Amino acid sequence: MTETFELLDLVALSKDLPEKKLQAGDVGTIVETFDGTAVIVEFIDASGDTQAVITLPTTDLRRVQPHEMLAVRSGGRQPRATPNP
Repeated sequence: MTETFELLDLVALSKDLPEKKLQAGDVGTIVETFDGTAVIVEFIDASGDTQAVITLPTTDLRRVQPHEMLAVRSGGRQPRATPNP
């Protein structure tokens, strides 16, 4: 049975997407839903910068559960520049 997602659901990627520099377990937010078989997910880094916005089949995702711990890993993109004081 395919899981149904709603806007702003927190989801975890269930497989690696090396072309997008995303790994299974990366957490994103549903920003658009389609016919129940696909959604658009935004993945951000710890600074809140968007790392990817991609359309995925719902079979590539699972809902994040309240008891799960989130983790941090180094991303594939360069950090944004911080201004000098």
